[in-house]
This record gives sequence, C-alpha cells and structure tokens, in this order.
Amino acid sequence: MEVGLRDAKARLSELVAAAQGGERVVITKHGQPAVELVRCERRGGIDFEKLEEDRRRLGIIGDGERWPEEFNDPAFSRRVLGLDDD
Repeated sequence: MEVGLRDAKARLSELVAAAQGGERVVITKHGQPAVELVRCERRGGIDFEKLEEDRRRLGIIGDGERWPEEFNDPAFSRRVLGLDDD
C-alpha cells in the first residue's frame, strides 16, 4: 500500500495495523517513497533453558570464573566499599 504523507497523518492507526498484519506500507512525500512502515519483530531476552542445555552439551560447568573465596566474605565487601569504621 502506498499513501501520501498528508493522508497517512489522518490514517496512521489504520496504517500501523496494516503493517502489523504484514502488509507493506510505503508513505510518499511529493510522490516519491519516503519511508516504509514495517512490523517490529519481537526481541526476546535470554532463553535460559536453551543456554543451560548448550552449557551441558558443551560440558561447561559453573560460571567460568574463579573468584577468590574471600570475595564471599561480607566484611571484605564492606572494606572494599569503604563502609568499615576503621
């Protein structure tokens, strides 16, 4: 579907619905194609189940980091953040 800019302003909701339905919507300016409305593809987040499957398949165990045991000590965190009274 091709629509002039002036007409597109008046019919925007209809044009958006058409684009969401997969129809090609071209908006023209002075008779020349200016823009095309396209449906946004949903972008998902991380598929943690698939990630875990792949990790198991590849033999990856843990988070891959070897943090020093002292990092698990709340007192150490307080020192690093400067929260100790010392």
